[in-house]
Amino acid sequence: MRGKSVLLIIGGGIAAYKSLELIRLLAQRGVRTRAILTKAGAEFVTPLSVASLTGEKVHDDLFSLTDETAMGHIELSRSADLVVVAPATADLMAKMANGLANDLASTTLLATDKKVLMAPAMNVRMWKSPSAKRNFETLQRDGVQFVGPNDGEMACGEFGPGRMAEPAEIVAAIERAFGDAPLKGIKALVTAGPTREPVDPVRFLANHSSGKQGYAIASALAAAGAETTLISGPVSLAPPPGVKLTRVTTALEMLTACEAALPADVLVMAAAVADWRPDAIANSKLKKSTDRVVPLIRLVENPDILATLAARATRPRLVIGFAAETDEVVANAVAKLKRKGADWIIANDVSGDVMGGDRNRVHLISAAGVEAPLIEEWPEMTKQEVGARLAARIAEQLKGAA
Repeated sequence: MRGKSVLLIIGGGIAAYKSLELIRLLAQRGVRTRAILTKAGAEFVTPLSVASLTGEKVHDDLFSLTDETAMGHIELSRSADLVVVAPATADLMAKMANGLANDLASTTLLATDKKVLMAPAMNVRMWKSPSAKRNFETLQRDGVQFVGPNDGEMACGEFGPGRMAEPAEIVAAIERAFGDAPLKGIKALVTAGPTREPVDPVRFLANHSSGKQGYAIASALAAAGAETTLISGPVSLAPPPGVKLTRVTTALEMLTACEAALPADVLVMAAAVADWRPDAIANSKLKKSTDRVVPLIRLVENPDILATLAARATRPRLVIGFAAETDEVVANAVAKLKRKGADWIIANDVSGDVMGGDRNRVHLISAAGVEAPLIEEWPEMTKQEVGARLAARIAEQLKGAA
């Protein structure tokens, strides 16, 4: 992307603060950013903060005497290689979908002859409203590209789709728009969620995994251009866009599905696979006995899917496992790295509400010198941010190994 230019339109919403990180990430990649800050956007971020990061004047007035003598809205709309709207509010989407032009941002969008990428951000009820859905579909037909929105907790306290994509996800979408997707041509295989091991027709052994982290990773890999297959245990999440989804229930089914999905360039085993399963499944529901004798359930060990795939002749170039620990997180993850034959282990402490929550704090442990593994401690962030950061690290690793 080096040498490219982006016109960033910052709409009004609490997610506007993420636009500052987006500008910084683009600058790291050699992308020049010019910005239009809407009147509502200026309620959340200041022109000074935007200008400090872009190194450019911030544009905000359709009737600026200095800019409009040179037809500033036309010049802005044509000078960039890509127009990015982040956050794209319901108001900005409605104006563009219906050809309205009553401020600098909407006039520029109407006048541009360049690709437009929108990162929607709004309350879940607004996003699900008939008018927002209609405007979204209209813009898609008009060729506007979208990244997000994600599911998650919002500033208003509600939960659901409408949360703006994370800056790293938007960068990956910009790379795709430029034809520079960092993982283009890469085949990725991801597992997510729990497995359920049946005891009888109504009971099973499982765990608290929600699948959110694995789904976020699959979404980020697809956004970065990878051909992504997601093998998912039983969860209540919507399929990530652009991802081939295979649903399974048990560990044995997950292993079979993974083997069928190989070969792949990268494997990310984020699923919380049950270590054991009953050696026999009762044909009918187990009942309490009159003498209160507890039925004996004999357990057998499930296959170690990560170790099995890491030892295959079709082993992916990069094998990444997860270590969900409640104590001695790093020490246990280092031991798992050696034991499983993985290249990286992502370790996290699940003693709180991580399983089912929206945030995560992880350590990336790599086998670069197994005697002294490299350990990266990442700050707490959303699971979408973890996915985006991991996708970026995967791209760096595969490019470096090419």
